Amino acid sequence: SLAGLGNFVQDVLWCFSQVKGTIDIGVAEADIISTVEFNHTGELLATGDKGGRVVIFQREQESKNQPHRRGEYNVYSTFQSHEPEFDYLKSLEIEEKINKIRWLPQQNAAYFLLSTNDKTVKLWKVSERDKRPEGYNLKDEDGRLRDPSMITMLRVPVLRPMDLMVEATPRRVFANAHTYHINSISVNSDYETYMSADDLRINLWNFEITNQSFNIVDIKPANMEELTEVITAAEFHPHHCNTFVYSSSKGTIRLCDMRTSALCDRHAKFFEEPEDPSNRSFFSEIISSISDVKFSHSGRYIMTRDYLTVKVWDLNMENRPIETYQVHDYLRSKLCSLYENDCIFDKFECVWNGSDSVIMTGSYNNFFRMFDRNTKRDVTLEASRENSKPRAILKPRKVCVGGKRRKDEISVDSLDFSKKILHTAWHPAENIIAVAATNNLYIFQDKVN
Repeated sequence: SLAGLGNFVQDVLWCFSQVKGTIDIGVAEADIISTVEFNHTGELLATGDKGGRVVIFQREQESKNQPHRRGEYNVYSTFQSHEPEFDYLKSLEIEEKINKIRWLPQQNAAYFLLSTNDKTVKLWKVSERDKRPEGYNLKDEDGRLRDPSMITMLRVPVLRPMDLMVEATPRRVFANAHTYHINSISVNSDYETYMSADDLRINLWNFEITNQSFNIVDIKPANMEELTEVITAAEFHPHHCNTFVYSSSKGTIRLCDMRTSALCDRHAKFFEEPEDPSNRSFFSEIISSISDVKFSHSGRYIMTRDYLTVKVWDLNMENRPIETYQVHDYLRSKLCSLYENDCIFDKFECVWNGSDSVIMTGSYNNFFRMFDRNTKRDVTLEASRENSKPRAILKPRKVCVGGKRRKDEISVDSLDFSKKILHTAWHPAENIIAVAATNNLYIFQDKVN
C-alpha cells in the first residue's frame, strides 16, 4: 500500500530496521557493487559488480507463523553477464564492470533484464526449471547417442520432477554501436524499445533487432577541441514513449520529443539554474555536473543529483528547480582535498520512493540521506556492519563542522571518503531500500510494529 508513504520520513524513517543484515558479496576489487535495481514488483533485486557478475536476490514468501514479519531477500541467481574484452583496432581494454541494470516488466513465468558494461548491452532471460524430460529414443539417460540398430521400440518422453534450477540465458546482445563508454540505459514505456547513452550520443534500440540502432542524440562537435560538455545520464518518461531527458556535465537538463524529428538535436525544453556569482569558485563547473537524472513515477517531476545537492524540477518550469536539498554542504570547505584525491568526480545516484514523496541519495562515510518533500524534514543514516545488526534500529547521524562536538556527532574531519554510497534502490511499493556500500549490500525496511 502507498497510503502511508507521504509521511514516511516524519513517522517511521527514524527507526529503520534491517530485513536481512548484511549481504557480503566479497572483498576484492571485482566484488565492488556498481549498480542496484529492484524489478517492477519489488520481489527481485539485482546487483551488478565490477567483475561483470549479476546477483539476483528474491524476496521470500511471508511466514504463516509470523504474518507480521516481512519476507527476507535471499540469493536467487548468480551469473556472469560480461567478460573483459580487448579492442585490437584501438588497443583498448574493455572492462567487464556492469554499469547499469534495468528490468523489463514480467510478461510470463520468466524474468528479463538488461545489463550493460562500457560497450555492450545484453538482454538476459532468468527462468526456473523444476522438471526434466526422460525417455528419449535416440539418447540414453546420460545424454549419449544410442546405436540406432539397437532401438527396437518407440518411447514417449516424459517429464520428471527435479530440484529447482534457476537458469540465466542471454537472449540478445546489442554491440558495436558506441564509440564512448555507455553511462545509461532506459527501457521505454512501450516496452518495445530502449535507449543507451554514452558521453556524446544516445541510441534507440528495438528489442528484436541487434544489428542496428537509431542515433537520436549526437552532441559530438566537428572539431573535438570545441567540446564543452558531455552526456552524463538519460532516461525515458515513465508514461510517454516519445519523451526522454538527458543531463550534461554543465549541470543542464534537456527534454526531447522524438515526434519532432528523427535526430533530437533540438530540445523541447531546457532546464538550467542560473549560477549565483557569489558562490563561483574554481570547482564550480565540476560540482555542477549532474551525475544522475530520474523521472518521478508520476512523470510530472525530474530529479537530478550533482555533487553537493539533489534538485527537483517541475516539467512546466525550466528556469529553476522547485526544490533543492543540500546533501553534504559541509564538504564545501573540503573541495580542494576532494579534488586532489579524485573524490570530487564521484557519481552519486538518487531515487524516489513509490509515491514520489521521499528522496534518497548517498554520501561519504557510508552515510545515506533521505528528504521528505512534504514535511521538509531530512535524516542521515549509516550503513555499516558495526552498527547494523539484523532487526536493529538505525539511529540518525549528524556531522559537525567545527567547534564543540556532541557525543552522537561525527566531525567532518573524521569522515572516511573511501567509504561511499553511490548506488541505492527503493522498492516500488513498500518502504524497503537497498544500499550498496563498496562490496556490501544492505537491505533496510521501516519498523514493523
